[in-house]
Amino acid sequence: MGIDKTSIEKQSFDAESVCSSLKDEIEKWTERAKEKRKTIDPKNTKNAGLVKNIDAYIKDSKYFLEKNDLVRSFEAIIWAWSWLEILEELEIIKS
Repeated sequence: MGIDKTSIEKQSFDAESVCSSLKDEIEKWTERAKEKRKTIDPKNTKNAGLVKNIDAYIKDSKYFLEKNDLVRSFEAIIWAWSWLEILEELEIIKS
């Protein structure tokens, strides 16, 4: 078992399709992050700053997307999602 190199070599990876796919992923994960963010509250006020980090990453992702900086936009939204998951796993936030 492994990667089928033949099928990968036959795929076209032109810049336009890569950018389009990346933009689709950014939009998908942004929507998911925003929806999940609506459901959480910090358990106490000392953790409010942690939730603000999530909001900041979502905002940063939007900013970079508007500048057509897709790599930074994707990176920011993945950081937002990571914060959501980590804080929830550590039971610092509840959803």
